[in-house]
Order: sequence, then structure tokens, then C-alpha cells
Amino acid sequence: MYNNRRVLGLITARGGSKSIPKKNIKEVAGKPLIVYTIQAAQESRLLTRTIVSTDDAEIIDVVKKFGAEVPFVRPAEYAQDSSPHIDVVLHALDWFKEQQGEEYDYVMILQPTSPLRMAEDIDNAIRKAVDMDADSVMSMMELVDFDPRKLKVLHESDEHLILPFMEEEGKTSAFRQHARMKLYKRNCAIYLTKTAVLRQRDLFGKTSRAYIMPTERSLDINEPFDLELAEYLLSRRGTGN
Repeated sequence: MYNNRRVLGLITARGGSKSIPKKNIKEVAGKPLIVYTIQAAQESRLLTRTIVSTDDAEIIDVVKKFGAEVPFVRPAEYAQDSSPHIDVVLHALDWFKEQQGEEYDYVMILQPTSPLRMAEDIDNAIRKAVDMDADSVMSMMELVDFDPRKLKVLHESDEHLILPFMEEEGKTSAFRQHARMKLYKRNCAIYLTKTAVLRQRDLFGKTSRAYIMPTERSLDINEPFDLELAEYLLSRRGTGN
């Protein structure tokens, strides 16, 4: 808890994964992937409570061995490829209110695919949200040495012909200035939102603030190669978290 704000940590881990079967519990550097997120949440000083929302019995068995709380089984309709994150969050909020009479000021979505996120990232994002009275805070990473002019597409009828993705607007100074701006992207490690905003079926609200994370902690696992990279980075870290 920070400044009397109650924050629910929600680790979302459905069973189905097409790109990497059983991705959330794949062993990486000696532990199931999801465990790195569980341990970061357990080490947080500002999360009020952290749970795992899953539909999968095998995931439940694995996470409970590492001290994770699984108060309910996520209904199947909220565990499909097309299921919006907002429905998963609202289901958890409704369950706590109806079953345990608990309500929270914020919810932090923690995806197991970000194993390099640390407790300090979680707590710093919470401080920023509360101190700035932000509707939401999302973790981001800077795109280093990124120039939009480097983006290219291939011609529709000639796959060998390179075309610019963005028009250079006559190579005006405005375009050159835009190309020099720092650019950022969501790294998917932290999504923190006020409950009042979530109740409006909105994950971001009107004032969304950035929590910048370093590139070395911003890995988001989507493909098999990402698992190999995570194995290397987590092994280098030594303690695994």
C-alpha cells in the first residue's frame, strides 16, 4: 500500500498459447517462466495483494508451489485468444467485491512474459501513479537509434522492390525534426490503472504516464527465440530474479 491506496497485482496467465505451447510454465533458467513475475510481485513493498488469474489446472498447480494465490479459476469465456484484458480485470474486481467484500484503488496487470521486470519497477510505477494522480501508468522502453526513415515496405507486385514506409514530406525540416525525436514503445511489463477508469472499460484513461524501463529489463516473450534470450539474460543475473 502507498499513501493509503490499495493496489491489486493481477498476474494474467491463461492456458492456451499458440506460438509457444504452455509458454507461461516453460522452464527458463531453472524456473517456470511465470515464477519470475510471481517473485517480483512478492518482493514488492507496495502491492496490497497479488493473485494469478488463470483457467488452467496445470498452471494453478505450478504457481501454488511457489506461494502464489489463486482464489478462483478464470471462466473459459475470459480465457480465449480474443478475450479482452479489460474483461479479465473486471472479472477479478467483481469477484473480490462479491466474494470477499474487497475493493482496490488500482489494478496492476503483470504478464508472465516479462520475466526481467523487478520489484523496484512495480513499486516505482505505483509511486508515479499515486504521486501524479495518473489514470494509468504503463512501462515503456526507448527505441534506441530508431529513425522512421529506416522503415521500409516491399512493393505489392514486386517483392524485391523497396519502398519507403513513410513519405518524407519533401524532406522538409519538420520531417527531419520528427526523425530526431526520442521514440518509445510499450514493453508490456506493467499496466497500472485506476479502478474507476477500469470500470469505464478503459485501460488507460485520459492521463497515462510513462514508466521508462531499461532495455535489458524490457524483454517481452512472444517467440521461441525470446525464450532463449531470456535464458541467457536470467542466467547472467545469477539469482534468477
